[in-house]
Amino acid sequence: MSLEIVPIEGIGAVAPGDDLLSILGEALGDLRPRTGDVLVVTHKIVSKAEGRVVHIDGDPEEFKQAFVEAEAKSIVRRRGDLIIAETKHGFICANAGIDRSNAESGTMILLPEDPDRSARRIKQRIDHVFGIDLAVIISDTFGRPWRRGLTDVAIGVAGMAPILDLKGTTDWSGYVLDVTEVSVADELASAADLVMGKAAGIPAALIRGYQVPAGDGSGSDLVRPPSEDLFR
Repeated sequence: MSLEIVPIEGIGAVAPGDDLLSILGEALGDLRPRTGDVLVVTHKIVSKAEGRVVHIDGDPEEFKQAFVEAEAKSIVRRRGDLIIAETKHGFICANAGIDRSNAESGTMILLPEDPDRSARRIKQRIDHVFGIDLAVIISDTFGRPWRRGLTDVAIGVAGMAPILDLKGTTDWSGYVLDVTEVSVADELASAADLVMGKAAGIPAALIRGYQVPAGDGSGSDLVRPPSEDLFR
């Protein structure tokens, strides 16, 4: 297997109310997407187009904290200005996913209301325009317990199963795998970020050559249920 990961350039700045579906369709034209491709889109442009942008009035840190508490389902931990929160989607992340990076001055960007719904809408439009069947991932940047550094993960998914379940299969030595589940949607989101970067202004990428697990799962499938969480 070999992968091709192509940054999608020419999207430009996205503002609230923009027709993101048309913007993505036009930007993808020269790449000629095909069935089996995976389109990875950062949540920032999805949130902007859907109007999930708030304007800061006053002290940015105080304003952020107020919106974190409003967006959070629960607060998991606090340390100084850092808040680890459970979002209404079920994600555990810093500041309930609210971010000031890649945002216009004086604004903050919230997570999409329903990333899976957003992913389905993008998939439906791109499939229709190009006559194909691709998978769509909406990504965000998360920190990870016990590991330094950030990585991109999938918060919205359409057109694929986000987890490859290998339980009951055997490895190369014949050992039966009992618990192995691979988060391929997270792996693809992280791989796409390698060509998009954090400050390059490239908010989407097309991945070609990976055979995604069949199915129509969602980003919520990746959330570990509280009953399986040993640390809460």
